[in-house]
Amino acid sequence: MRKFITRRLLGRFSKRYGYDAAYMESMLDDAPSAFFKFALIMAVASHRAVTPPEAYYAAKLVAAIAEDCGPCTQLVVNMAREAGVASDQIKAVLTQRVGEMSNATSIGFRFGRGLCDRSGDLDEVRERVRAEWGDPAVIELSLCVAIGRVFPMTKTGMGFAKACTQVEVSGKPVDVLHLAV
Repeated sequence: MRKFITRRLLGRFSKRYGYDAAYMESMLDDAPSAFFKFALIMAVASHRAVTPPEAYYAAKLVAAIAEDCGPCTQLVVNMAREAGVASDQIKAVLTQRVGEMSNATSIGFRFGRGLCDRSGDLDEVRERVRAEWGDPAVIELSLCVAIGRVFPMTKTGMGFAKACTQVEVSGKPVDVLHLAV
């Protein structure tokens, strides 16, 4: 019964975001105990209480781009749009056009990038996050970047990330500029 309900929830998730959750369905079939532990990570991955959506999804997009060539990045784009993040801010992150980012988007982008590539300005941007939104935001952004990388890595490790896809924002293709990490 638990697997039946979970499969239905995965189906709704797939439909809602246009995302192929076949790797999670495979995990549910082949290693249900692993899947239900993995599901706990999903709850952590969506935690956002104090960080503005623009900063949160900028950091989350950076993490997806670092590990993915399309589908997981598109999922985060769709989630960002659902959360009310403006298309121009999403495009600015995808193309790394910092000059076109709002203050919050830029901070989230710089934090995500600093954490993914261990750049020298991570300490500076962490202090900026702390000054803007407090220690809880530092924790939220740290978790969203770290956990955001788990999903595409798991999908790839299981052999389900075989095809790259074009990322779209509001129905228009965007050429994603991948991070050099």
